[in-house]
Amino acid sequence: MNIRLPDGSVKELNAGATSLDLAKSLSPKLAQAAVAAKVNGALVDITRPLQDNDQVEIVTFDSPDGKSVFWHSSSHILAQAVQELFPSAKLAIGPAIDSGFYYDFDVETPFTPEDLVKIEAKAKEIASRKMDVVRSEMSAADARAYFESKEEIYKVELLSDIEGNPSFYTQGEWKDLCRGPHLPNTGLVKAIKLFSIAGAYWRGSEKNKMLQRIYGISFPKQSMLDEHVTMLEEALKRDHRRLGKELELFSFHQEGVGFPFWHANGMVLYNTILDYCRKEHIRAGYQEVKTPVILNEELWHKSGHWDKYRENMYFTTIDESIHAVKPMNCPGGLLVYSSTPHSYREFPIKMCEFGLVHRHEKASALHGLFRVRQFTQDDAHIFCLPEQIEEQIAVVIAFIMKIYKTFGFENYKMELSTRPEKYIGSLEMWDKAEAALKNVLEREKIKYQLNPGDGAFYGPKIDFHIQDVIKRSWQCGTIQLDFSMPERFGIEYAAADGTKQRPVMIHRALLGSIERFIGILLENYGGALPLWLAPVQVKILPIADRFLDHCKVVAEKLRDSGVRVEIDDRSEKVNYKIRESEVKKIPYMAIIGEKELENNAVSLRRHGKGDLGSITLDEFISKLRSENVPGHNGL
Repeated sequence: MNIRLPDGSVKELNAGATSLDLAKSLSPKLAQAAVAAKVNGALVDITRPLQDNDQVEIVTFDSPDGKSVFWHSSSHILAQAVQELFPSAKLAIGPAIDSGFYYDFDVETPFTPEDLVKIEAKAKEIASRKMDVVRSEMSAADARAYFESKEEIYKVELLSDIEGNPSFYTQGEWKDLCRGPHLPNTGLVKAIKLFSIAGAYWRGSEKNKMLQRIYGISFPKQSMLDEHVTMLEEALKRDHRRLGKELELFSFHQEGVGFPFWHANGMVLYNTILDYCRKEHIRAGYQEVKTPVILNEELWHKSGHWDKYRENMYFTTIDESIHAVKPMNCPGGLLVYSSTPHSYREFPIKMCEFGLVHRHEKASALHGLFRVRQFTQDDAHIFCLPEQIEEQIAVVIAFIMKIYKTFGFENYKMELSTRPEKYIGSLEMWDKAEAALKNVLEREKIKYQLNPGDGAFYGPKIDFHIQDVIKRSWQCGTIQLDFSMPERFGIEYAAADGTKQRPVMIHRALLGSIERFIGILLENYGGALPLWLAPVQVKILPIADRFLDHCKVVAEKLRDSGVRVEIDDRSEKVNYKIRESEVKKIPYMAIIGEKELENNAVSLRRHGKGDLGSITLDEFISKLRSENVPGHNGL
């Protein structure tokens, strides 16, 4: 039989051959790395027999699909380990997640840290047995009888959600309900580590029983796990929540769970970012607008948020009418557009808004600045003619790349997300919008990954995922193409022939959430921000009180030059002050004593680099001016 490969070539195999046989025929190294296959676009077990004319792609751990299969298979190894050690444990679910996998268990006594050590050792031993993982099917009735006999109440409940015959995966004598696909053998898991235990409600509902969730991760090589653990240790040092407290940037309080409180230093950083972005938007031809935070129910019905997004919104009653606190800025932008007649000559019309939005996030999902209930989006809505769509998308992509480079992010990937399960607008609109985004990416020769079904409910989107210094990926910018809302709001423009036509709307954010982006910046730089972003750029350290007056003169000159400066006038030894300034990650320390007073100079220190020697005040001001510009990220 003939098998089609991703590059268009054809490979001839014997009837009944599997994707693993295909991998072996292509390369022994590929066969060793293979974890699954994509057959005619569907992810399947690599041991499943192929059919004539199938299109096949071998999937390895290096791909997102490969990691998902690998980690889901590892969750089964974890579940088997738990049941071998704790036979009365009942199984719930065990999916792969972005950072590894977890499995939920119902146990009489909560797991302890000591239990976690034993379970990890057992999981490693199970992987080393190198058991084949075999897929099978049962009738729904037989599957129910099987799980009822084992008193697996959660599996019995899950069966009611499955149409047709449910599938099972068996490794050795242990079996679990699963649609797969899975690794062909447990021996492919060469390294596995369990990290933590947490409580989790069955099916995420507080009405259900609290289960025990174990988190873990696994790799095909021990060296990969070692590298991952090192990265986690480094990430812990860079945790923005700890840095936010140490650098006095922000705090969180029970009086407003999920709502950040910005301190003076934090506001300097916040406003520096906004000021830079505002200037760049003006330079790029945007007009800034500001829309209300609270708008009435009717608007949210019109926009589609009431039907598709209501569970994430906050509500209040004004004049006996229901109003919503806006979760997005776009409906307000549409009202601004519709308040004035427009001609085709005006397009594209670019409106930006640094809009405060509120979204109802579950308390369990909140995480520092990364997931909050109130945040500011650097939002914009571009209204353009249909023939301008691809040009404007390309312009926005270039704009985002420029902004990221300024903040020190030059490694990123892009993702094209298509129509979700819940959407508004016609299929024709969606097909047209998806094709436009794809055309731009391919014309500009931009590599991207397809993310099916993850578009916004009103349109497909391109998402930017930036990579930080320890190689973590963060989703930030987004570009969304929308034919639906202009139609729902009935917005128009006068065309060249005098007829009324409908513009197209591009939603876009460069940084996404300002709050989240600040968290990413802090972790990327470990709190040691570039000079232009640092809340305090220079700390002046007098050796003795008699130099305080001169320190004040120096500070005034620095401030006149646009430098953010503080004087540490405490009666502490200068070495103590230096250590504290290092902890606070202040870029420059200017030490002033007798010699500096006589020579109108400073003894200069740089955070992380130490003593830079003596420099005149004028030379120091010149140095600061050259560094204190957006995009100067070198230390």
